[in-house]
Amino acid sequence: MKEFLKDYQQKGFIKNEDIGFDQVERQLNRSRKEVKVAEANLVIDSIVAYSCAYQAMLHAGRGLMFSYGYRPCDGEQHKTVVLFCENILGKDFAELVRKFDRMRKKRNQFTYDEPDILVSDTEAKNALESALEFVKKISGFIEEKNPQKKLM
Repeated sequence: MKEFLKDYQQKGFIKNEDIGFDQVERQLNRSRKEVKVAEANLVIDSIVAYSCAYQAMLHAGRGLMFSYGYRPCDGEQHKTVVLFCENILGKDFAELVRKFDRMRKKRNQFTYDEPDILVSDTEAKNALESALEFVKKISGFIEEKNPQKKLM
């Protein structure tokens, strides 16, 4: 972990910052709201539901970064958040982080390249389930790391 942090700071992907726990909470609260929005949109638009599920994971990942006093600062911030999660969370979260990264890539496709890309209802529902699990586990991880702080 220390080597990853040092390497990514030197490369300019992350910067160390004095970040208050209130900012961590705001990221996690936003992630929970994005989950609700994804859930509400499942019956309306699978792409919007998928995108919101991804955003929930991104905000949770940013909350994790903030809890360590780091902020992404390059042109690849989403990828940096995924890699940060992968390096901090380790093997216990490996499958969830892989899903997060696959969702990042697919969201990138339909946001920038192929707006008509197919996102099935099943795929959107699976993305929502992954987001729910990711947000819950990240919240638990942060609370465990900071037992004096209780997240909403």
